[in-house]
Amino acid sequence: MTRKTLILIAAGGSALLMLGALGFQYIGQMPPCKLCYWQRYPHIAAIAIGLVALWLPGRLLPGAGALAALTTAGIGFYHTGVERKWWLGPESCSSQPITGLSTDDLLSQIMTAPVVRCDEPPFVLLGLSMASWNVVASMLLALIWLQALRKS
Repeated sequence: MTRKTLILIAAGGSALLMLGALGFQYIGQMPPCKLCYWQRYPHIAAIAIGLVALWLPGRLLPGAGALAALTTAGIGFYHTGVERKWWLGPESCSSQPITGLSTDDLLSQIMTAPVVRCDEPPFVLLGLSMASWNVVASMLLALIWLQALRKS
């Protein structure tokens, strides 16, 4: 395969994973936790890197794409450990800035807000949570990025 084809596959894989995450969020009504959001950022970076790498030669961008894929895999592994109770996750798994609310409005918002916990996977397939599947997919994408790097 050519360098461009490998980059398209790797960046496209991140795009598909992002579409899947958004589908679970908006169609499946499974709001993401804090760690889920953290896993998305490197995929977004990999997509952007892929778009630029299609037009610019060199080894830097495929290397950066591989790093982005390995980063999201690492965050996914951390998230998997939190879900499996191997270690503790962040103290607050979902928070938003609070501005301009009265005490009564704030209490009402707190009481009606859905709690999204990092240690409870909302979906499991073949014994693996979405975070675990992200690790598997992202490691494969990292290998594709490294193959593109080798072709550079």
